[in-house]
Amino acid sequence: MRLSVPRLTTAAGVAALVAAFLIPAQPAAADPPGVLAAYAASLAMPEASPPGANDWSCVPSAAHPRPVVLIHGTAENAYANWQALSPKLKLAGYCVFAVNFGATTGNAVKGMGDIPTSAAALGAFVDQVRTSTGAAKVDLVGHSQGGGIMPRWYLKFNGGAAKVNRLVGISPSNHGTNVLGLTYVLSALQLMNPLGTFTGPALAQQAAGSDTNAILDSGGDTVAGVAYTTIVSQYDEVVTPYQNQYLSGPSVTNILLQNLCALDLVDHLGSAYDPIAIRLVLNALDPSTAVAPVCQLVLPVLS
Repeated sequence: MRLSVPRLTTAAGVAALVAAFLIPAQPAAADPPGVLAAYAASLAMPEASPPGANDWSCVPSAAHPRPVVLIHGTAENAYANWQALSPKLKLAGYCVFAVNFGATTGNAVKGMGDIPTSAAALGAFVDQVRTSTGAAKVDLVGHSQGGGIMPRWYLKFNGGAAKVNRLVGISPSNHGTNVLGLTYVLSALQLMNPLGTFTGPALAQQAAGSDTNAILDSGGDTVAGVAYTTIVSQYDEVVTPYQNQYLSGPSVTNILLQNLCALDLVDHLGSAYDPIAIRLVLNALDPSTAVAPVCQLVLPVLS
């Protein structure tokens, strides 16, 4: 297991609030909307694909023979989660596909369903991508649940290890969360199960110490043949403590964003829009073209 890389800067920074972006007419060539604007837009089109994704005529190139499958997080959707990363991957020459899961069609708040069921749905989507593109394997990139517990379940229990080369998790929910202690309060009040009945089981299944986590973590964090990268922020307020996002294993690279750039203040919600995290995803997918990310101020939520 490797832990991040040397810090590029220790300077502190201050910045004015960032104005909200409009959704561009040509998203692949322009700045994407911020995460809040993208989520708001997705409410009116919850099944829409992010820019650059789900072109089923795409043929993988020799330079990038593996399609990239993007997996959104809990209470998110593909359109909202991947407005920033999807077009960057497309411009870099990848075939990009983004799955929606864990909710009924037409519901923008996805990723709330049973995690093993969602893992099976991911498997069906990966098979569809492989059939369409002719690729033997894909790379997975996910945020929160989509970078952690759900694809790991697919890799371990649904035959995904034979079909996946790499899993890159941004703010991944790998070993559960206490949500700054909230899950302990809910458990003490015996409210975890009622919460799951109201919201869907995925929240309770991602609580630290859940049966789902215990089953998944038994026998080790990783499976043979798959490389893993975690991209973690110490300011994550959702998957806490943030160290629960790390994996252990011989094929794991754990990266703490603040070890690279002290100016990166990104939180959980904004991490998939963080330009430093996006550069790290590109580096993980193709180490031969890796470059150090530019250290810059990244504000929470407003990424």
